[in-house]
Amino acid sequence: WSPLSSVLALSKYYFPIIEEELHAAGLPLELRYLPIIESNLSIRATSRMGAVGLWQFMPATGKNLGLEINSLVDERCDVLLSTRAACRFLRDLYRIYDDWTLALAAYNCGPGNVSKAIARAGADCKTFWDIYDFLPSETRGYVPKFIAAAYCYTYHNLHNVTAASTPECIATDTIIIDRTMHLGQVASTLNIPLETLRHLNPQYKIDIVPAARKPYALRLPARYVAEFVENRDSIYAKDSLYLKEYMNP
Repeated sequence: WSPLSSVLALSKYYFPIIEEELHAAGLPLELRYLPIIESNLSIRATSRMGAVGLWQFMPATGKNLGLEINSLVDERCDVLLSTRAACRFLRDLYRIYDDWTLALAAYNCGPGNVSKAIARAGADCKTFWDIYDFLPSETRGYVPKFIAAAYCYTYHNLHNVTAASTPECIATDTIIIDRTMHLGQVASTLNIPLETLRHLNPQYKIDIVPAARKPYALRLPARYVAEFVENRDSIYAKDSLYLKEYMNP
């Protein structure tokens, strides 16, 4: 049960963000359980096949959904942007099948495989259970696993499972960064632990916000936002110190 305890703890931070995006997209809030079976709510989760993040997008899928993925940035690890991408993807899948069990199956194995299974099962087959025998073996277990995740989360108290102890979830806010910056510049100026910034901004792979050509968002503990604004010039002035190994022409 220890993995469920960890999920319960992480859900305190991630579920409010996920639920807000699902609500804004007009999608069922129950879809919040999907990243439990995809990643155990681990924002840095990486599969053997190269899927990354809460929603476990492959690189091609992530890029097709508008996420930036390169040597400096992997927005599959950005909880807000990846969740918005997942909402777009799930909405498109539901439009194709008009059934959430089929949409979930297609999330796992791709709409091509689901459509093939429907063709083999017959046109009258309208749900996951109707085409079960014609799906890839992993996908056959996917919807039951989703149902199990929903049950375990909802009724964990009946089984004496409690959330693992974690630090209190801190309120956060975002600052728009408009020039290249190292997270160390913020950490050293505002006296925030670098690990805290990394935890809040896992999309920056080597601690660099590469805002040379376009702005990027930086998530901070809310109590530091005003201090960042007041010290912006001092923070940016440290770029030659923190970025010197990256600035060789």
